[in-house]
Amino acid sequence: MTVTTPSDREIQITRIFDAPRPMVFDCWTIPDLLKGWLHGPDGWRLAVCEIDLRVGGATRYVWQHRDGRTMGMSGAYREIVRPSRLVATELFDEDWTGGETIGTVVFTEQNGTTLLRQTVLYASQAARDGALGTGMTRGMAESYAQLDAYLVSLQGAAKGAA
Repeated sequence: MTVTTPSDREIQITRIFDAPRPMVFDCWTIPDLLKGWLHGPDGWRLAVCEIDLRVGGATRYVWQHRDGRTMGMSGAYREIVRPSRLVATELFDEDWTGGETIGTVVFTEQNGTTLLRQTVLYASQAARDGALGTGMTRGMAESYAQLDAYLVSLQGAAKGAA
């Protein structure tokens, strides 16, 4: 996973997944699939995952820690180009990001693998720097490792069903 700051308000994460682009896209847009990998750090799980996959459609995610703490985030889709691009707003319930962010995820097929490029645009440089200071990228790396394992299991299940 590579993390860069292409502008004073952006964080960009680039990662390759060993799975076809439509499968990776589905893992970002189908609630039951998201619940299979988007857990966050140890002790957390995605307890609520609601997606209305259309432009203007709402998203709602709530993670729950085994000690009972929760962390929620809501948003709305601005652009959906299946299976290559998603653009959505995001706002955490406890607004630690300095306001609404805009997330853009681009999925590019590369010889049977998928290059994922996720860009998060913050309201200000201070908000971006604050997000970088939270350990957010460590949590993303853990979630992406969970997605790797989940994609392997999905591909194994698909081969077994064939």
